[in-house]
Amino acid sequence: MSTVHTLLIIGVIALVTLFTRALPFLLFDHGERPPRWVTYLGQVLPPAIMALLVVYCLRNIDLLAGNHGLPQLICVAVAALLHLWKGNTLVSIFGTTALYMALIRLCPP
Repeated sequence: MSTVHTLLIIGVIALVTLFTRALPFLLFDHGERPPRWVTYLGQVLPPAIMALLVVYCLRNIDLLAGNHGLPQLICVAVAALLHLWKGNTLVSIFGTTALYMALIRLCPP
C-alpha cells in the first residue's frame, strides 16, 4: 500500500468522523429544543449500551471450568459499587479495568 493511499484513507476517515460529530449540530442547533425522541434516546441509550456491554463481556464465562468466571463477576460487582459510590463513569471504568487486569494475573484459568 502506498503512502498516498494510506493518507487518502486517513483523510476519508477524518472527514467521516468530523461529519458524524457535526451532524447533530447541523440538524438540531437552530436555537430551539431538540425533538423529544432525540432527548429520549439520549436518556435511554447510555444505560442500554452499558447493559449490552456487560452481557457481551460475560457471554463466554464457563462456570464449570477454571476460575468459574470469578474475575469477571467480581469486576461487574465492583464497577456497580464504584459507580454508585462515586457516580463517575471514568472511575468505574478505570478502577474496574485495573482490578480485572490484576485478577486475571492472580487467578489464571
